[in-house]
Amino acid sequence: MDRRIPVDDRTGRRPVPETARRADRLSGSRYGNRPTMKDVAARAGVGLKTVSRVVNSEPGVTPDTERRVQEAIDALGFRRNDSARVLRKGRTASIGLVLEDLADPFYGPLSRAVEEVARAHGALLINGSSAEDPDREQELALALCARRVDGLVVIPAGDDHRYLEPEMKAGVATVFVDRPAGRIDADVVLSDNLGGARDGVAHLIAHGHRRIGFIGDMPRIHTAAERLRGYRAAMQDAGIAVEDAWMSLGVTVPERVRRAAEGMLAGPSPVTAIFTGNNRVTVTVVRVLAEHRRPVALVGFDDIELADLLQPGVTVVAQDAAALGRTAAERLFRRLDGPSPAPERIELPTRLITRGSGELPPAD
Repeated sequence: MDRRIPVDDRTGRRPVPETARRADRLSGSRYGNRPTMKDVAARAGVGLKTVSRVVNSEPGVTPDTERRVQEAIDALGFRRNDSARVLRKGRTASIGLVLEDLADPFYGPLSRAVEEVARAHGALLINGSSAEDPDREQELALALCARRVDGLVVIPAGDDHRYLEPEMKAGVATVFVDRPAGRIDADVVLSDNLGGARDGVAHLIAHGHRRIGFIGDMPRIHTAAERLRGYRAAMQDAGIAVEDAWMSLGVTVPERVRRAAEGMLAGPSPVTAIFTGNNRVTVTVVRVLAEHRRPVALVGFDDIELADLLQPGVTVVAQDAAALGRTAAERLFRRLDGPSPAPERIELPTRLITRGSGELPPAD
């Protein structure tokens, strides 16, 4: 008997039996054709209810049958449709996180903390970046709501969040973090931006500085405005009149920050110290000071990577980004799991870390 496998004369390929093609489809080799519980039941030779019991860890299935069903699940690559299951319970077991900038190191530990709290509650975290654009923030937040997330943690880019009122009334728990919501009442978790900046500037004053520059983010941003207030408060407490040339707020791109720093360091009465309003500003100012001929004291708001390895090390007002994210997420799940209390404003303390740059005395 000739046992050679026939070959198609036109293509030179061996014909594939229909049963094999069916197996390929069920194994997930074709996109979009996910195996169903019906496919698992057919392969295992059991009923749909039996597959459902195994998938949902319910009793009433013999060990041998459970083994056959599990082997079929593994062979086919079947995955339970959790979204359909949780929707029957009225919850999607997912929350959304709207960040300002995914590339900013400050948001790494914050995002991770939110994710850890979500995992502890059996929920999936979906995040995205607004890129400091109010329109993009709104688009992203509403897109997450359209996907039926149970709640939102929002670092706002805009100052009008009334667009979220219908979603919140419909049951989407919402907590703002790092900056408050605009024109609506909502939970918010903040750092003590004013107090932290005041402490940082007071530290420079205590080391003999009177001409202290401030370089910050755009003034419409809550954190930038509060840190400017802290700077002004510390100077006022010390009886120091602030000159306009000592203050610069705007976008944090290196070119703008460099121009601001170099301007403050020029002229017959340059500043002897600089307080920077966030980590991105601090990095650029560190580069400018490295090129400057006279030592200039520096204190930055937010810690920066390798700050302790520079010479001198960078003194900073550190906020706990992980604590911000964890506190906001825990507040969110308390709203989801119980009665809805009145919106609350939670303010976390900052910490002054001295490393050398903020302790330099005035050069003149």
